[in-house]
Amino acid sequence: MKKNEVKRTLDEGGTVVGTFVKMSDPASVEIMGKVGFDFFVLDTEHVGMNKGKITDIVRAGELNDIAPILRVREGRPVEILQALDTGAHGVQIPNIDDKEDVQIAIENAKYAPEGQRGFSPSVRAADYGLADNQEYVKEANKNTLVVGHCESKESMENLDEILAEDQLDVMFIGPMDLSQSLGITGQGDHPKLQESMDEIVEKTIEAGKAAGMVASNAEGAKKLIDKGVRYVMIGSDQGMMSTFARQNLAELEF
Repeated sequence: MKKNEVKRTLDEGGTVVGTFVKMSDPASVEIMGKVGFDFFVLDTEHVGMNKGKITDIVRAGELNDIAPILRVREGRPVEILQALDTGAHGVQIPNIDDKEDVQIAIENAKYAPEGQRGFSPSVRAADYGLADNQEYVKEANKNTLVVGHCESKESMENLDEILAEDQLDVMFIGPMDLSQSLGITGQGDHPKLQESMDEIVEKTIEAGKAAGMVASNAEGAKKLIDKGVRYVMIGSDQGMMSTFARQNLAELEF
């Protein structure tokens, strides 16, 4: 997708469908793009990758019409800066627990006057110095997607003030970390977790933001969309591979 398509679709009330990418081979992203996903989230929080490889994966996404979003390790300025300087279309930031966390995220994802993102005109995002500086800054501020994670009791308690930040585009629910924070680690079907996630989705929609969640398959994704979730993810490249392999070996009898 072009740099503004995922954000523009969400801003206009539409729905986008993506997947997590955890494998470092750009072929994984090429395949997801050719299949037709709108975007992918490269998970650098749970998977260690060097910066050069990350840039190659972002490049593979752009070449295959699938928008690259980077899930950073943490909401530190240098993490956000380096993620966006690769040319990624947005950042997905874990552990947004309070107003200060979301303000730091936005400040480092946007250039002045909207933020204080470090500016270097020679990075890939700015076409290696070939872009007009003023036009690039304007377009980057307009098109950069900012996704925050709500994945703790603290985040839920502070959700109203987090959602009040204008430049936050998506509030993404991290169900496993949230389950741990609620004292029901890994119990994805627990009523307490389900009620909490429904509450987060409702508040996010009421605040005029897009709610984001991940499903394990198309059936689950449809249920999320029916609830009003518009930033929808289906599993991951690793998960798709392991599920397909397990199912087929289980069905194979000889």
